[in-house]
Amino acid sequence: MAEQDTKQIQLRIDESKMNSTYANTIRTSSTQDEVVLDFGMNLPTQGQNNEPVLLFSVGSRVIMNWAGAKRLAISLGQVIRQYEERNGEIVIQAPGGGGAAPEAPKLAD
Repeated sequence: MAEQDTKQIQLRIDESKMNSTYANTIRTSSTQDEVVLDFGMNLPTQGQNNEPVLLFSVGSRVIMNWAGAKRLAISLGQVIRQYEERNGEIVIQAPGGGGAAPEAPKLAD
């Protein structure tokens, strides 16, 4: 069997135009061709009659094709699984902080 030629490609990462933001929530939507991810902050405010309201303030929007979205999902699954193996399961709180969210998603093994 012939030995295959392998070439290494050097990856350079340019962070000179990068912006960092914090997000505590995400909204997803999609089209036939793309996945749209809106990252932002849930900010508690008071509505009419002093009723509590959550305001979702969008800080960043990322639009990607379905292949990129799948690669992101796989990468996130791997990093979350590694974190939970070291630190224990991440408990997802229900909106408003009232305990664990019902039917919290589980990552596949």
